[in-house]
Amino acid sequence: MKILGLDSSGLVASVAVVEDDELVAEYTTNYKKTHSQTLLPMLEELKSMIELDLGTLDAIALASGPGSFTGLRIGSATAKGLGLALDRPLVEVPTLEGLAWNLWGTDRVVCPLMDARRNQVYTAAYEFLPVGEGYELSGILPQSPRDIQAVLEELTGLGRAVVFLGDGVPVYRETIREKCGVPYTFAPANSNRQRAASIAGLGSVYFSRGMTVDAAGHRPEYLRQSQAEQEAGREQA
Repeated sequence: MKILGLDSSGLVASVAVVEDDELVAEYTTNYKKTHSQTLLPMLEELKSMIELDLGTLDAIALASGPGSFTGLRIGSATAKGLGLALDRPLVEVPTLEGLAWNLWGTDRVVCPLMDARRNQVYTAAYEFLPVGEGYELSGILPQSPRDIQAVLEELTGLGRAVVFLGDGVPVYRETIREKCGVPYTFAPANSNRQRAASIAGLGSVYFSRGMTVDAAGHRPEYLRQSQAEQEAGREQA
């Protein structure tokens, strides 16, 4: 099984290939340029470095949202184009699940935080349950846009230690320190941002379960309307 992973849902642009539970290659950047400038050149560079024949892919996994509206559209267009050209299915991996997968096997509650602006974060809470020789990712709090203080109250109510990760952490670090009522830690640099390796790895799990969509039918999961859509709705009202 060979899965191409793409993630352009946030500040990070990332491309990876996972084959039979082995990470073959990953190219990740978190530096200024827009994803429209980086994602396809990164894929081309990775393809060249490992002599990848795109025709050998079984599926394309992508971070399906939530996240940056522009970033999600770029990732979606790239994955749909590849899926249609190669006649391969897409595997939609929720962005927050992909982030949580970075911390596979932890006994703490995993809380990804993505900065959603306007004093909100895209967030959820997960745990890893032992299953056979590995772990299953299980949701505790569903993904949604929320006020950070409400999130911290819910996590405190769980009464369990939490590990935070994502680009919302530096934005709300002090609020977490002041308001989180349970033991907490922050994920280290190697695992605190989006990684296409996690999208491809979790995508492999979902692919094996038949959780795929036709490329033409894929739509990003924004979780909320864009600011332009909200303003248009107010004008119509």
